[in-house]
Amino acid sequence: MVTWIGETFTSDVGWDHLERLVDVGDRMAGNEGEREAAELTRDALHEVGARDARLETFPIQGWARGDSAVVADGLDLDCIALPRSPAGAVEGELVDLGYGLPETFAETDVEGKVVVVRSDIPSYYDRYVHRREKYYHAVEGGAAAFVYRNHVEGCLPPTGSVGTDEDPIGEIPAVGVSAEVGARLVRRFEGEAVEVSVDAEIHGAESQNVHAELGPDTDERVLVTSHVDAHDIAEGALDNGAGTAMVVEIANALATREDELDTRVEFVAYGAEEVGLVGSGYHAETTDHDTIEAILNSDGVVRGRTLSLTTHGFDALEEAANDVAERHGHPIETIPRMGPHSDHWPFVQWGVPGYHATSTSDEVGRGWGHTAADTLDKLEKRDLREQAILLTDLAVLLAGDEVRPEHRDPEEIAAALEDEDLAEGMKITGDWPYDG
Repeated sequence: MVTWIGETFTSDVGWDHLERLVDVGDRMAGNEGEREAAELTRDALHEVGARDARLETFPIQGWARGDSAVVADGLDLDCIALPRSPAGAVEGELVDLGYGLPETFAETDVEGKVVVVRSDIPSYYDRYVHRREKYYHAVEGGAAAFVYRNHVEGCLPPTGSVGTDEDPIGEIPAVGVSAEVGARLVRRFEGEAVEVSVDAEIHGAESQNVHAELGPDTDERVLVTSHVDAHDIAEGALDNGAGTAMVVEIANALATREDELDTRVEFVAYGAEEVGLVGSGYHAETTDHDTIEAILNSDGVVRGRTLSLTTHGFDALEEAANDVAERHGHPIETIPRMGPHSDHWPFVQWGVPGYHATSTSDEVGRGWGHTAADTLDKLEKRDLREQAILLTDLAVLLAGDEVRPEHRDPEEIAAALEDEDLAEGMKITGDWPYDG
């Protein structure tokens, strides 16, 4: 045990891969950069000893950013289009809905108006309200356009997709503005006419998932996952180059512990996560859920020193994480609530046991993520190595005979989402897969 820990804590395999990913440049879903990053990840998994490293392609809705603008009284304010916004130009009265909470939309007439909402939620609110939920409340209310205002200072307009699985292109123009531009916009122009315009190229495209394996050739498997795509405005180091680097580092460590695995471990780096979990959704639709023992999905790791694992109410997953934390004398936060975002969710929503591995943070929302500030300098190699040790040991537990979390009935998952007040948002964004 001491040998593999020492080797992992001094390994550069994951960090070197992270550097390769951020140096690719644009890894937007469907672009050449995403394909290059997937090929680099396939090759990295092969080099550390994983077998059958391969790409599996699938079609997606392509979208390419053009110019966008918010113009008020002749003043052109800096903004960027939100991915999968439709192209077009509209004019309407500006209305500031603050945090964009569902009840605020319910009591405000937004018909024909340009809606501005913040990217965070207030501290008193009991759940996170996702960007797409705010967007589709605006759509439902008949808004003319949607302006997403960052809450993080630093002149950083935020990105993040709109659209649904059924209709990948959104219904009204959507742009992101920085905290500073947003403050200026609502201070000077609320109640006045403003124009929002988006230019975008909409086309067919292709993405791909990376697969590789270690351990015995069993029908059952444990999925160790991440996503390789990133938004086109930044390096995508935090979201989610670090997660894919983690998958490679875990594979490197497991290659030396393969004889401890009783179940096959399948590594998957998904494509097209940032535009609606398309890669993981494709995988979930085309594979046998009954053969999946558990999912360990890294999306948001390394941003802080302490791991945070959302366990979705699977008690055996929480116990396994606590066991690893106790064994290593290292804290791991566990959150038993539902987390209907990222690449574990297309499986967990049907009752497959799954973790969403992130790292703890005092920030609301993504912090530097989804902005041009998502760069490698925000991360530390030490944190990648420490977390790789903990997640490797967790993967060994999941692939052993002692930890066998039971699948749950989808009706149980749906009931938990209702209890946690998450169902309303999922229904309005088209992400509710259940009857009723």
